[in-house]
Amino acid sequence: MKINAIITAGGTGSRFGTKNKLLEKVYDKEIIRYTIDAFENSNVDEIIICSHPSILKEMSTIFNDYKKVKITEGGSTRQQSVYNGLLYSECDYAIIHDGARPMISTDIINHCIEMVKDVKALTVATKTIDTIKEVENGKIIRTIDRAKLYNTQTPQAFEYNLIKRAHEKLKNENFTDDAGMLEKLGEKVYILDGSYKNLKITTQTDIEIAKIFLKQS
Repeated sequence: MKINAIITAGGTGSRFGTKNKLLEKVYDKEIIRYTIDAFENSNVDEIIICSHPSILKEMSTIFNDYKKVKITEGGSTRQQSVYNGLLYSECDYAIIHDGARPMISTDIINHCIEMVKDVKALTVATKTIDTIKEVENGKIIRTIDRAKLYNTQTPQAFEYNLIKRAHEKLKNENFTDDAGMLEKLGEKVYILDGSYKNLKITTQTDIEIAKIFLKQS
């Protein structure tokens, strides 16, 4: 049974600044390396990094000595990058993760691997703790009951053929969430409780938060 991890690293990080956020260093270690180390130490068999063309050379240098890592070029959208990763190497189950989530733990990755064998499709998520308002034209329309709300994260894990078919059926669309593709097709997707530390690095402020969590770990 083969388990692949597909790591999306194809974005330009335009909201972060001029430098690609994945190459930003925290404690002398690149953001993307924290992410990959968690997977390298997990039970996945192969790690496929779908990289933006502009940083392919840097990625090859950083992960030259990593046994599980393969690097391919990402697409112009996240959806296309994931599909490139799916085509790069067939497997039994695929775990898809944002390269910009460096606080992911190896334990959560391994829990994904075990759970997906039973449910075929899952996403890591955390319960919504804030009060959520629906707003229209600057005016609050209603307060949404948060008891049933979750904040979606990655990893998301799928039976390989199931997620590959979803990508092929919806190839002309632009999903930013692979679980959402299966929802669109009427497939069941389950929840695995994640961690509030597992944030996505988007802005410089996120780097400051990451420094706190990464120092603790």
